[in-house]
Amino acid sequence: MDTFFSEALKEAEIGIAEGGIPVGAVLVHNGEIIGRGHNKRVQKGSPIIHAEMDAIENAGRQSVSVYKESVLYTTLSPCPMCAGAILHYGIPKIVIGENTNYLGAEDMLIENGVSVIVLNDRRCKQLVDYFISENPELWNEDVGAS
Repeated sequence: MDTFFSEALKEAEIGIAEGGIPVGAVLVHNGEIIGRGHNKRVQKGSPIIHAEMDAIENAGRQSVSVYKESVLYTTLSPCPMCAGAILHYGIPKIVIGENTNYLGAEDMLIENGVSVIVLNDRRCKQLVDYFISENPELWNEDVGAS
């Protein structure tokens, strides 16, 4: 598990290095990463390219059974939009780096039978803490806060 989570964290670091928001994700099927991504809202001028959406997109078209056998690793608690995609594709398990800086739609996932594991990873928290302190308006825009 740590290897896959480390890959999600690498994606978050790529995001911040590109001038974007430091959230990363990988989609894993049968012990292999089939999709990886990071938040690209800033880089692409997109309102919806969150890390989870990017990882699912980069996995390409998959059979329903592949999604239903996959695990999504993400560095931050997923927002309602990303949680909706997780539910839509039937991804049964998600491993989250941290949910202190942002508590997304974890309850919605749990209520719909998704196994949710929160690691409380200090590296994720520190990365997002730093980003928020340097870019509070951009952070608020990303999480839909005013």
